[in-house]
Amino acid sequence: MSRSLVLLEEQLREVATTGDPMISEAATHLIAAGGKRVRPMISFAVAHALGWSPEKIASFSDSAMVQGAVAVELVHLASLYHDDVMDEASERRGVPSVNLKFGNLIAIVTGDFLLAKAAGISARLSQEIATLLADTLARMCEGQILEVAAAHRLDRNRAEYLAAISGKTASLMAASARIPALIAGLGDDEVTMFTEIGESIGMVFQIRDDIMDIFAPKEVLKKEPGQDLVEGIYTLPVILLLADPTAGKTLSQLLPHASTSRNLRQIAELLRSSGALGESLAAMEQYRDRVTKLVAQLDHYDFSWVINLLAQLIDSAHVAVGQGTGFLRLAT
Repeated sequence: MSRSLVLLEEQLREVATTGDPMISEAATHLIAAGGKRVRPMISFAVAHALGWSPEKIASFSDSAMVQGAVAVELVHLASLYHDDVMDEASERRGVPSVNLKFGNLIAIVTGDFLLAKAAGISARLSQEIATLLADTLARMCEGQILEVAAAHRLDRNRAEYLAAISGKTASLMAASARIPALIAGLGDDEVTMFTEIGESIGMVFQIRDDIMDIFAPKEVLKKEPGQDLVEGIYTLPVILLLADPTAGKTLSQLLPHASTSRNLRQIAELLRSSGALGESLAAMEQYRDRVTKLVAQLDHYDFSWVINLLAQLIDSAHVAVGQGTGFLRLAT
């Protein structure tokens, strides 16, 4: 996968670079800061499952597989630019956020610029992929709207949470798996199954991220821990604990003051000592089991990279909860 990722990085920088140095600096700011590249990794893992070598991924039809991965990563990057403006974030991936460095207006419009670049790439790949990316972006916005609307709501429930993360996170990972299946010319049934695999990976990823936000330290997260709690975004572990008649009352008194390190530690200990944390970890494993069942139906493909990625995601959440330090290769 390393050769494909090297080509991805080159093309990301090339697409985000313009004739204007300031625009180029703003557009490549988070690209240069690094990141997990989980969405492209899903695309390349699907290509690998289909038997495509790194050489074929890099060369096929002017590197269409890589271009598809670039498009989904650009959409993800654009969402980070917009998220950081909404959250008034000052740091992302261990560097100053784009909004802090360039201001909110530049951050918003640069995010739009990256979206436009992704739209252009997808349109050149095929009309079907362009439609997919547009529909995915709509789902991402719907999920984000649901999350924002639920801010500070102590009665947010599990179904509402899952609906929000399915849109804001899992939809793009589903597209990351679907695009290479479309490029490879698979039949409709198999394209649907690959899409469902990507969606389930996305659900695992977001639940894992939400657990990490509470339990992992700053050096792993590359941002201050507990930001969701501070912003009133109550994720699955918190939602489940709030439903507890006794512990939920204690938690509801701590949440308005989650910005203090002492209260964050208390919240983490409440979660660690309750069944809510175990139930959240179990939810990740349920989505992993969905992938396992789908993979069993596609046993003529090699899903070793997909299974390895899922294992890393789940293991990193368990490590964060047990030891307060995350799996560095997949740090948020």
